Amino acid sequence: MKADAERMVRMAELEIDPARIGDYIALLREEIEASVAKEPGVLMLHAVTVKGAPENVRILEVYANRQDYEAHIQTPHFLKYKTLTADMVKALNLVDVDPIVLCAK
Repeated sequence: MKADAERMVRMAELEIDPARIGDYIALLREEIEASVAKEPGVLMLHAVTVKGAPENVRILEVYANRQDYEAHIQTPHFLKYKTLTADMVKALNLVDVDPIVLCAK
């Protein structure tokens, strides 16, 4: 239970320029794969689109703690993603949430 309490969990809600969705998804995929592979404190990054609206991207982010999140946003792969997608993202809403049950198989 203590481990869940220390975790930082966030939902990112993004609106992407529909003309750039392919480019955005390629950069997002690269960033997520690098983050999960290289950063022990990045426990989970799951990206999905709203059915029928691929420009509406949702990302469930789970970090071991806030310090691991702060380290994550300073990594070269994250900074590359932020820089190269800046003109593709029309809206971004970050929603901090409290985990109830985090379970995966």
